[in-house]
Amino acid sequence: MRCTAIKFHACDNITICSARAWKNGRDRTDRTGAGTLSVFGAQTRSRFARRRAGLPAADNEKVRTSNRLVYELLWFLRGDTNIRYLNEHGVTIWNEWADENGELGRVYGAQWRDGEAQTACAVDQIDNLMAQIKSNPQRPAAN
Repeated sequence: MRCTAIKFHACDNITICSARAWKNGRDRTDRTGAGTLSVFGAQTRSRFARRRAGLPAADNEKVRTSNRLVYELLWFLRGDTNIRYLNEHGVTIWNEWADENGELGRVYGAQWRDGEAQTACAVDQIDNLMAQIKSNPQRPAAN
């Protein structure tokens, strides 16, 4: 397992927690069929509030950030529901769920940008988030 963070204490927490799961974890089935080793109550702590505290990231395989991932995120943020934009940029992961016109229905981006299907009025969660960050950048995420 690789662990990268600006500060190494975050990696130590993840490494210790992972070792505990490998040694004492119980097998759990999950929706993917891959299985999970579970330890009740295991936690890691990171200091996100402090400047340059670091964001711990652990994985057991190489994760390559590609332009395709960026295009998919931009597509979500646009609130688009058609795969045309994705296909123009070489992203085909959503193709099998699209109808003959390339429409996917209310996928993640549409729900983020227009919560109308969930409530009586449209709520643009991304606009709300950006306005909150701009008006009070020190505010905790959960309030």
